[in-house]
Amino acid sequence: MTNNILFDLDGTLTDPKLGIVGSVLYALDKMGCERPGFEELDWVIGPPLHQSFGKLLQTEDPAEMMRAVAFYRERFGDVGMFENRVYDGIEAVLDGLHAEGYSLFIATSKPKFYADKILDHFRLSKYFIQLYGSNLDGSRSNKAEVIEDLLNEQKVSPATALMIGDREHDVLGALHHEIPCLGVLYGYGSRDELVRAGARALVETPSEITEQIAQWSRL
Repeated sequence: MTNNILFDLDGTLTDPKLGIVGSVLYALDKMGCERPGFEELDWVIGPPLHQSFGKLLQTEDPAEMMRAVAFYRERFGDVGMFENRVYDGIEAVLDGLHAEGYSLFIATSKPKFYADKILDHFRLSKYFIQLYGSNLDGSRSNKAEVIEDLLNEQKVSPATALMIGDREHDVLGALHHEIPCLGVLYGYGSRDELVRAGARALVETPSEITEQIAQWSRL
């Protein structure tokens, strides 16, 4: 029976595009690199940040990636973190699941330091037992690692868990632990990306999340 729900943060609970993309462009300017257009950077929302900078800078040098991350955080920590909004309908979903007794968790590749602040700012912390994210040094940023930490610390059986996310990283990280993933299409991953990764089902709106969980919980 499904009673432990693991939510991704960016692109699933909140739309962080303005803050994340704005901070990526700021970092590229600081690095003296050519910057893509704002609308060309949706793909950086979701994956571990240092990996995205590796692609943007065309480098495999960890020091260069983390230098870019440091510039990113100059803006993100002051401004970008709160250039964000909760998707319409999400709070009703969380409120309903919480009232029905589901155990809710956050599993995000974003550093826990920032994710905690975002949840508090938008008054969403009350719905979740715990938030799991990466470390500021970039370690434990792979979604499978984040989920591993959650399962071990909370003593959650994969057989009772469901992951909800908008990118292939959410699906693949969950499947690594034999946890099914519900893909959301209102975020930043495409239908093709989520299907190829192995999402068990897809929803187009937050309200459909509740309906899908209710079906799976009866299995």
